[in-house]
Amino acid sequence: MLGHFDQSIAKLKDFEGCVPWMYRDTAGKVTVGVGLMLPNAVAACAQPFVTAEGLPSQNLASPEQIAEDFARVAALPPGKLPEFYKSAASPELPQPAIEANLTTVLTEFEATLRARIPSYDQLPDPVKVALMDMAYNLGPTGLLNGYPRLLEAVETGAWAQAATECARGGIGHSRNAWTQQQFLSAVMATIRAVASMESEIEAELVDAKPEGWFARLRRLLRRRK
Repeated sequence: MLGHFDQSIAKLKDFEGCVPWMYRDTAGKVTVGVGLMLPNAVAACAQPFVTAEGLPSQNLASPEQIAEDFARVAALPPGKLPEFYKSAASPELPQPAIEANLTTVLTEFEATLRARIPSYDQLPDPVKVALMDMAYNLGPTGLLNGYPRLLEAVETGAWAQAATECARGGIGHSRNAWTQQQFLSAVMATIRAVASMESEIEAELVDAKPEGWFARLRRLLRRRK
């Protein structure tokens, strides 16, 4: 089974798409790869674009070619499908570069979450994946400053409450529903863990000698911490 980081990469590709050429996102920003916003031509030129005709041999596009295509895309109307912005000469990002960009951004975002949420490393994987998706979509500042009740619920393990506080505007219903389900799955995991612990305690008590059951119960509880 994939770890939470790899799960995050896979889900972000599903939600954001994975487009190797420059296009304008729903907010009108020039974007490439998995929702990587390019604020200006300088940022675009920092990416290892290759020329369309040179894709098989991985020929790097020149800064002039990249800047020209950035200007072309930026001048087109927003709100179209990515294919609308592609031309025969559009430079493209190789898949390894797209993966590297996404990994770098997610690593930085996760470090921010870890610094603000003391129990982050102990959170269930589905909760981490949900928080990573929100951070990528909203930006870490947008998540950490805009959802105080969600963060309080996460820090206290109130997963059902977290599921009611995670809704975002500006995204599709399916993405919000998926995020909510990640928090709700943590509720079920907690219930299963408690049930397992209760069964283990019951088995220990059944097998214990009368004079030693309390000591065995204490040892079992210490092991579960």
